[in-house]
Amino acid sequence: MHLNLASLLERAAALHPSRIAVVEGDLRLNYEQFAARSRALAGWLSARGVREGQRVALLDRNSSACLEAYFAVARLGAVLAPLNIRLSARELAFIVEDCGAQWLLAGPELHASVRALEAQSARTAPILWLGQAPSGGPAGASYGEALEHPPLREVARTPADALAHLYYTSGTTGRPKGVMLSHQNVWVHALAAVAELGLSDADSWGHIAPLFHLADAWATFAITWVGGRHVVVPHFDERAVLEAFERERITITNLVPTMLTRLVRHPGADQRDFSSLRRILSGGAPIAPEVVREIMRVFRCEYVQTYGMTETSPYLTLSLLKESLRDLPPQERFVYRAKTGRTFAAVELEVVGDDGQPVPRDGVSVGEIRARGPTVTSGYWNRPEETRAAFEGEWLKTGDLATIDGEGYLQIVDRKKDMIITGGEKVYSTEVEHVLYEHPAVLEAAVFGAPDELWGESVRAAVALRNGASASEAELIEFCRARLTHYKCPRKVAFVPELPKTGSGKIQKSVLRSLA
Repeated sequence: MHLNLASLLERAAALHPSRIAVVEGDLRLNYEQFAARSRALAGWLSARGVREGQRVALLDRNSSACLEAYFAVARLGAVLAPLNIRLSARELAFIVEDCGAQWLLAGPELHASVRALEAQSARTAPILWLGQAPSGGPAGASYGEALEHPPLREVARTPADALAHLYYTSGTTGRPKGVMLSHQNVWVHALAAVAELGLSDADSWGHIAPLFHLADAWATFAITWVGGRHVVVPHFDERAVLEAFERERITITNLVPTMLTRLVRHPGADQRDFSSLRRILSGGAPIAPEVVREIMRVFRCEYVQTYGMTETSPYLTLSLLKESLRDLPPQERFVYRAKTGRTFAAVELEVVGDDGQPVPRDGVSVGEIRARGPTVTSGYWNRPEETRAAFEGEWLKTGDLATIDGEGYLQIVDRKKDMIITGGEKVYSTEVEHVLYEHPAVLEAAVFGAPDELWGESVRAAVALRNGASASEAELIEFCRARLTHYKCPRKVAFVPELPKTGSGKIQKSVLRSLA
């Protein structure tokens, strides 16, 4: 069987040629224009020797060119490697070398990062700037040149299991490794998302989370499949994002919890017109129930918690309510909405204990989540040992600990590596974080373990306060002690202006541990 993701754009251009496909600031492209630009980019790359299976790296903030590149590289049967723009030059150079990129597509405003990358690299890839070539940057072609190239209309007949994307991990636990996703992985995930979320040509998706990360990138294909509209927000700025929701009448998006927290707590957010929104999705990290309440209050639309991994394209669960749960009283419905969710349509999940057997579906017993199905990666690029270590037979070991209830809804309690053992007792960091988020002065919170000679590990917290708010270390510790068993409560609280985050907006606990 042959599958190629570029055929999704061809379908949309044939069915919806005059419908607006992409909005970025003043730029408005209909589907025929969107497809024409992507075909031209494919033709330009093909003329410069890019062939099936070869890798093309992409380093840019959210842009219309990013969307065009996803489809252009797929059209060639080549492999796109999106790069996290917040990685160090050394990490970026490692990835470009590791994947053997034939070309680097880069945003002009990132020219300093590209120059630093080249200084760190033993081999450099030629550059296509996704805009006008910067005067102070490394030499490269300008995007206008590529868009004037004769279009490549033919779509490569790639096998379904042919590699489409390489997403590199952030490298916080070691050297970055490339997650391999095939055309089938991405295709099946997009189709399942269309069905699960009821996506249609009436939808306008907000590309606000970074397009180099699967928390947002999956929507490139699902929204295009149905002929919906892509609204691109290049930079995350609370005011700009809230204005985009109103101005562009965004109907649905997926944001990481740190972004949502800042949006709902931005002054005047609850006074804006969000009547176009039908669903707000949260993913990429656990989220506190108190923040979920604020999201539902401010945006006044359905909230859906998501959970997934780069290795699974990404979704594994959604907190969409089953029909049998919709008649429950509001507070009971909220409990399910705020959970990690039930199994996504494209995968199978199990929660297993240390003995490898499924844990009881009692909402209390904790085990590791495992997944299998057509959206699960075949492994890591040139890392056979790490690939073998990630699987137990057909099952991908996620490293996430969770409970599962009688309705089949999961609740993540921690990452295996983030679980704290103090005095022989297990402490799940998310439980403590959820309590800290209930404090009115707390904007962001992260809980982690620090070495302790007496207890093995002690519970620590790092907190960023809301603008104008105040709270002391003693006050927050006592706040937790009033709501949790004492051994679960932080022994120390550090106050920071902002918690360290990855390029996708996830809180970096590894950085906090190194500072403890």
